[in-house]
Amino acid sequence: MRAGLRALTARGRSFLASGVAALVMAVLLGENDLFRIGVLVAALPLLAAMVAARTRYRLSCARRLDPARAEVGGEATVTLRLENVTRLPTGLLLIEDTVPYALGVRPRFVLDKVEARGVREIDYRVRSDLRGRYTIGPLSVRITDPFGLVELSRSFTIADTLVVTPQVVPLPHVRLSGEWTGGGDSRTRSVAAAGDDDVAPREYRQGDDLRRVHWRSTARRGELMVRREEQQWQSRGALLLDTRRHAHRGEGPRSSFEVAVSAAASIGVHLAHEGLGLRLVTDQGAEHLTDTGLSWSLLDTLAVVRQSPVRSLDMAVSALRQGGGDGLVVAVLGSLDPEEARELGRVRHSGITGVAVLLDVDTWSGSEPGSNEDYQAVQAVLSGYGWRIVRLPAGTSIASVWQAAANRGRYALSPAGGTA
Repeated sequence: MRAGLRALTARGRSFLASGVAALVMAVLLGENDLFRIGVLVAALPLLAAMVAARTRYRLSCARRLDPARAEVGGEATVTLRLENVTRLPTGLLLIEDTVPYALGVRPRFVLDKVEARGVREIDYRVRSDLRGRYTIGPLSVRITDPFGLVELSRSFTIADTLVVTPQVVPLPHVRLSGEWTGGGDSRTRSVAAAGDDDVAPREYRQGDDLRRVHWRSTARRGELMVRREEQQWQSRGALLLDTRRHAHRGEGPRSSFEVAVSAAASIGVHLAHEGLGLRLVTDQGAEHLTDTGLSWSLLDTLAVVRQSPVRSLDMAVSALRQGGGDGLVVAVLGSLDPEEARELGRVRHSGITGVAVLLDVDTWSGSEPGSNEDYQAVQAVLSGYGWRIVRLPAGTSIASVWQAAANRGRYALSPAGGTA
């Protein structure tokens, strides 16, 4: 009731003050009719406050996002489910959901009433041109009586997260030799040649296929055991994304950095769908990706990646060398000098395919593609180390130039380390 009195609107407080004044004047003047009017006018906001207070904590709310992940520029539908769990109908409901500015204006709805045990579902759409992880909610409900005397506000605690991922474009299939490396426990034994008693079982690990469970060893050891020789060859690779702030040009969704993130997402999803086990590396080191749902884990990570103040690629090069077992390295690079290109170029050696997606960042400032001498020198250095070069100027889709990843470098390194 105290909450209801505090929730009196200006109209409600005016009615209450007028009723009290009428009662005081009726007592002073001895007017019974004025006394009855005062009682009626003062009781009306009090009754409204009591009814609204009874309704305040009798609502339940649920929210559903479809989809829970949306691409940049895509839409997601938010469905609000509001239920009246009492036996009394509600009054007028003013509903407002909390939405970040990047997703649009806050949606507001008016419900005349919700009947006893009634349910209302409300849909609205959100859209963002910026990557990120956005919290939607909590929902706030303002309950008013039909006369507008009382307005109670309630905020629910539930909130949901919408992940806006980078734009992913389909890429053509390109044969990248050297991308397959052995990841099994045995390279020589085969299931057909090994009898059931000859297997070399090991303990079950998270993610192992249950079809490889060796039941005889499991019963003997009392814990799940799997066959080593049935482990499949594993395709492994590394994806390097240059996030250095000084290596990119432009601002907003069309900046070279956002194009680089989109290119990395497109390449990562493309390779993951082809069965490649990826690890993500930035100029700040290796990023953690879960083993399951690899493409979704990659997109979730790229959705929140930001530009870094790091000046060099030393940590990225170190992370690439420490990984080991990579048959393919794809680097999405901004501006770098020939010396940085040499350090990165040495990562590739025999048995590893290196693909460098070079953003011609000067074209984001209006320059002609390939006009920068450092850009040409970096191409020559990386090609000399055997990297395949994919040139990506402003206004060009990664899908239209990805075929260049099949082309081997045209340059050769001189004994002194330069290009010839």
